[in-house]
Amino acid sequence: MIKVFLVDDHEVVRRGVADLLEADPELTVVGEAPTAAQALARIPAAQPDVAVLDVRLPDGNGIELCRDLRSKLPDLNVLMLTSYTDEEAMLNAILAGAGGYVIKDIQGLQLVSAVREVGSGRSLLDNRAAATLMAKLRADSTDAGPLAALSARERTLLDLIGEGLTNRQISERMFLAEKTVKNYVSRLLTKLGLERRTQAAVLAAKLHDKREGQE
Repeated sequence: MIKVFLVDDHEVVRRGVADLLEADPELTVVGEAPTAAQALARIPAAQPDVAVLDVRLPDGNGIELCRDLRSKLPDLNVLMLTSYTDEEAMLNAILAGAGGYVIKDIQGLQLVSAVREVGSGRSLLDNRAAATLMAKLRADSTDAGPLAALSARERTLLDLIGEGLTNRQISERMFLAEKTVKNYVSRLLTKLGLERRTQAAVLAAKLHDKREGQE
């Protein structure tokens, strides 16, 4: 059972989303909040697996809320659900640690699927958001940029993360201790300016697609 907490200032939206999610036997809504302040107060006690956040809130925004929640609850998965398609907001949501970013015109069954995907720890990033992140990293990719700063081993690690391998599987592939791999992953995320493993996986997939297109 995946526990979900909803944050949106419109009660009608919260009720509609809650009804959709509750219709799925694998999902249950454990709480709601209309503001960032109330979300910060209620979510730690509710202990959800997924927080579904609106980008625009009366007392702040969902991106800052995502960053605050992830710093306090690193195991919490976040799905941004918004009416806005602003590319900068998408990029900032990724960098804040969101595992997914979907627009409110999404179909009901697709939203349920998105919550399940993010709740299972998988990334569900809008292609526009991933493309924006890639453009930013390419622009920064000078001699001192994040991609150029990676060692050959770190580039290999990034590729393996992109394949969806676990730390244990990577340790077997690279002939390293699992604890060493965990340390390397943390260092890799820091170098890339990312917060989540899923962000690195999206980046690796985009780099792979780019290489394929050049061959």
